[in-house]
Amino acid sequence: MKTGISTATLKARSLRAALVAVSLGMAPLAASTAATPSGNALPLEASAEIAASAEIVPLVEAPIDTPAESQPVEAAVATPLGSGSASYYASKFHGRRTASGEAFDNGAMTAAHRSLPFGSLVRVTNIANGRSVVVRINDRGPFTRGRMIDVSRAAADELGLVARGHATVELELIES
Repeated sequence: MKTGISTATLKARSLRAALVAVSLGMAPLAASTAATPSGNALPLEASAEIAASAEIVPLVEAPIDTPAESQPVEAAVATPLGSGSASYYASKFHGRRTASGEAFDNGAMTAAHRSLPFGSLVRVTNIANGRSVVVRINDRGPFTRGRMIDVSRAAADELGLVARGHATVELELIES
């Protein structure tokens, strides 16, 4: 005659009850750490007692503190550099070394400027259509008279200056 429930059966029932409680938005509070007799089986009366004394309480979600709420993010300060003409690199330069030593990538948001330090972030705004992008200076140039900046093909696409090959832009140095 069997007088107890096996531990595996009890665990399966507890897991099933916990899954039902969670699906209902409740968290089960049961005596899951209760001591078991040495035979790893609970008497039938003990398992009924545990089931009767198990309490299910509503699951309460704690508010999550997001970084945006705890510390305001400072806006980057932009220093105007003036306006001038911009053009973009031809595809023949793709993969060649820039003045900073890195390989030029037509798909990256990079640009060439005569005097700004390498790594500087510059917001370039096309005056004709209002589009703007942020590029990183990684090369020297442009070497065409009257041009202020040369941007990569990806930046030129975003700015809308591929069709004409050049556009009048405003530059702002972004300082964070």
